[in-house]
Amino acid sequence: MRILPAAAALMLLAGCSATPVAVSPSPTTVAPPAVSPTAAAAPPVAPGGSPTVIASGLQTPWSMVRLRSGSTLISERDPGVIVELTATGSVREVGTVADAVHEGEGGLLGLAYVRARGWLFAYVTTATDNRIVRYELEGNPGSYSLGESTVILSGLAKAGNHNGGRIKIGPDGLLYATVGDAGNPDLAQDLTSNNGKILRMELDGSVPRDNPLPGCLIYSLGHRNPQGLAWDADGQLWAAEFGQDTWDEFNRIVPGGNYGWPIVEGAAGDPAFMDPAYQWATDDASPSGLAFVNGTFLLAALRGQRLWAVYPGETTTATEYYTGTYGRLRDVIPGPEGTAWVLTSNTDGRGSPVSGDDRLLQIDLVPLG
Repeated sequence: MRILPAAAALMLLAGCSATPVAVSPSPTTVAPPAVSPTAAAAPPVAPGGSPTVIASGLQTPWSMVRLRSGSTLISERDPGVIVELTATGSVREVGTVADAVHEGEGGLLGLAYVRARGWLFAYVTTATDNRIVRYELEGNPGSYSLGESTVILSGLAKAGNHNGGRIKIGPDGLLYATVGDAGNPDLAQDLTSNNGKILRMELDGSVPRDNPLPGCLIYSLGHRNPQGLAWDADGQLWAAEFGQDTWDEFNRIVPGGNYGWPIVEGAAGDPAFMDPAYQWATDDASPSGLAFVNGTFLLAALRGQRLWAVYPGETTTATEYYTGTYGRLRDVIPGPEGTAWVLTSNTDGRGSPVSGDDRLLQIDLVPLG
């Protein structure tokens, strides 16, 4: 049967399945941050010089969020622990995420934080599913702890691989989540499943009124295992995605867009599907974390063991840095002004750990050209 293109798929509303729990009757959206004209006009950048080690001895780190307090929270996938990197450089345990179960690529994955509410979100693999849990972050810098928890979304299919797991707060104040196909490619085109999708939700897990499929969390479909999310200076969402044997993808995400998996992998020129803005051979990338800094996307590559700088435009280009120098790279976020922070992932069972792994690296960013 021919898979419908995105525009036609919007008519199949009855099949869409969203399973939020603990939904409030009147969801509230946090006001989006203003886009800085200075940031929007900033020239593109490139990594420069040798990175500085900010923290070492981390256990399978997966995601990180920097807080205005000067602390950074880091998820450790296998032990299911959130740690705090303090402003003075010490690392301490914030808490263990209940029900997190490590199996293959699953465990404690993405983190996101809403400062106005003091809410910390975690994407968690349990014994039965993948889910998103919201915590009250309690305490002060140097003594943060996990308070009351609320499951805001459950029932996402889990597997030993393809769990997705990246969560971020968008410029619109809503929560976005990447969900893999859990090793079942057909789920990516199935509108009764939230797997193989990018989801968009209110902070209580309910469906935003302006989602592309009314009453449905699905924001885009046809994804294999997306793990990178970032917005450019115009508020446009982009995502990075693991391919299977041929092409990894860097995609401009259009609401309701169908990105083709498993019908196509990489650019197909088929009007039913969205072609990637850029693609890599799978040996060169296996893209995970994605960040946007000064007109530049930075992409952490696992199998490719390098940091990619991606420059979108009429013709998107990409340049590699630190190839093979620091091993597998899992996440990247904007660091203190003029820098990026990158997590290595050499203790995840697929890397070759060296002394100090895994590490958090700070990389200087210099104007391009």
